Amino acid sequence: MQLAVPDVLGEPGEAVRHVYFPTASFISQVTPMGGKDHLEVALAGNEGLYGLGVAMGVGISPVHALVQGSGPALRMGAGAFGRELAAVPSLRRSVHRYTYVVMSQLIRSSGCNRFHLVEQRLARWLLMTSDRAHSASFRITHEFLAYMLGVRRVGITEAAGALQERELIVYARGAITIRDRKGLERAACSCYRSDLAIYERICG
Repeated sequence: MQLAVPDVLGEPGEAVRHVYFPTASFISQVTPMGGKDHLEVALAGNEGLYGLGVAMGVGISPVHALVQGSGPALRMGAGAFGRELAAVPSLRRSVHRYTYVVMSQLIRSSGCNRFHLVEQRLARWLLMTSDRAHSASFRITHEFLAYMLGVRRVGITEAAGALQERELIVYARGAITIRDRKGLERAACSCYRSDLAIYERICG
């Protein structure tokens, strides 16, 4: 099936009817923090899935899940997914290992959001998105970046401006292109490299 921006796949407290496996799309998982505040807590691309709670016997979404990158994905009913997990040990092991990776990344993200600079976090987010988009260029607005990172729009404008001034990215008309990936990796906080390392060690 095709996923398209800005499809909503789940809401906090709602039943998870389907589990999604992005193949060339990606799904943002956002938690509301009260009022107008939100924060992206996970991003699933072709390395993972949306609907992990089903694997743990909980068919309720804890997040607002929306398509951030259009493209194809596989979809399986939550009940069918649960039955396959029970019947196929290798699938169950893979999902359990991916669950561990996501938990590890969530733990690191909580510290990242508290202690790292907006510019570092933005660089990390751009790299994560590029990895899942399989492209150095993608469309995104400052408003949406502020929504994802849980900061004021002016903070995103300043951080993106600093990265562009260093010729690490090009931002124009709602599109971002990573111009110097190695430089952007150096500008990002260590969380980006740690996330890659834990995924490679556990699921690679």
